[in-house]
Amino acid sequence: EVQLVEFGGGLVQAGGSLRLSCAASGLSFDDYVIGWFRQAPGKEREPVSCIYSLEGSRFYVDSVKGRFAISSDGAKDTVYLQMDDLKPEDTAVYYCAAIPVRGGKCATMSVDYWGQGTQVTVSS
Repeated sequence: EVQLVEFGGGLVQAGGSLRLSCAASGLSFDDYVIGWFRQAPGKEREPVSCIYSLEGSRFYVDSVKGRFAISSDGAKDTVYLQMDDLKPEDTAVYYCAAIPVRGGKCATMSVDYWGQGTQVTVSS
């Protein structure tokens, strides 16, 4: 059974930092791209960042480039999202997701598995 469990959400002031963790089980990072998506109230779920462990490449949505960094620890089966210089518009529920490597784009429609989500709230 595949499980993705997120940790690390919370409330932070604008300009602050948070680090999200996604602990994965039941899958291999060789077979799946792990990504972070977010959904703000009244908006569609959108991709934030994905890491392609086999290639060593990363995707970031334009709005977080230079502020967020995704990384993975294969020994711990964990993917992290370091979020710096947070802005109120980053407020959302953040979801960890697993996308099959073959043909897997960092897109909502490509996701096979979702975590339960963790709330990130950035106050102004």
